[in-house]
Amino acid sequence: MTEPRVRVAAFDCGTNSIRLLICDLQGDTKTDHLREMKIVRLGQDVDRTGRLADEAIGRTLSATRDFAELIPLLGVERIVFCATSAVRDAENGEAFCDAVEGILGVRPIVLDGAAEARATFLGATRELPPKRSLVVDIGGGSTEVVIGAGSELESGVSLDIGSVRLTERFLRNDPPTLDEMAECIAYVDSLIAPIATFAPVERFVGVAGTITTVVAHALNLDAYDSGVIHGAELTHDMLRKACHELTGMSVADRRELPFMHPGRADVIGGGALILHRILELLPFDTETMVASEQDILDGIAWMAVEPPLG
Repeated sequence: MTEPRVRVAAFDCGTNSIRLLICDLQGDTKTDHLREMKIVRLGQDVDRTGRLADEAIGRTLSATRDFAELIPLLGVERIVFCATSAVRDAENGEAFCDAVEGILGVRPIVLDGAAEARATFLGATRELPPKRSLVVDIGGGSTEVVIGAGSELESGVSLDIGSVRLTERFLRNDPPTLDEMAECIAYVDSLIAPIATFAPVERFVGVAGTITTVVAHALNLDAYDSGVIHGAELTHDMLRKACHELTGMSVADRRELPFMHPGRADVIGGGALILHRILELLPFDTETMVASEQDILDGIAWMAVEPPLG
């Protein structure tokens, strides 16, 4: 008997961006129809104030309303809205969820760090051959580091380091000073080093906008091209060089890069620094990273029809 098809709208509401995926799920098959992203910087100043700023909430709700208009046009049957680091860290996160529910008619799911890590792994590896893999997702407020093979998770953590969080806390000058970068690196290392105790992995998968932008820079692309980036395999040395260059650039110079989304230009240095430290500190049996455009957003879509990996 053929399994029924379900058309899903999945929302990933992060610290820097909100994204929408509309897709069909049928058995083990996912067919994408629409992917949209808006940079809204919901996590603006959350690290400092502990609250979502009114103007950041306004930007995010406006984007949500825009996305909501697409849902009936494409015949969506099920909606899953997940919020991550910024909302779970903010004391007014519940009020934000109330407002989203008023727009979409569904209650947002605020993922804790472990659930965020599981959804990231599910989205990144579901379509890959089973192999013991490390999946890294560097977001605006947190970084997920997950290890597993096939449907079995070995470990997964969410670290409170992200491109927006580090930029606001440490990288205040443009471009950042050597002292700022040294202080930032020491802090990042203090969080990454304690988790670098697992056996070396066979495959390293990097996902989400920070990493795919670093990949675009390493490949010297004339424009952001998902088709080229998805599945690209880069050496660690290529990535280290790209991270170093992006971290040291001024915001104006980053904005001139043809692949750079303008909403990432001011914070990509912090994210690139995290990736560089991951390359230095975590154990690998591979000298390459596979870039993937499949990530937590795809995992959220699968959550509409099955529980996250345990």
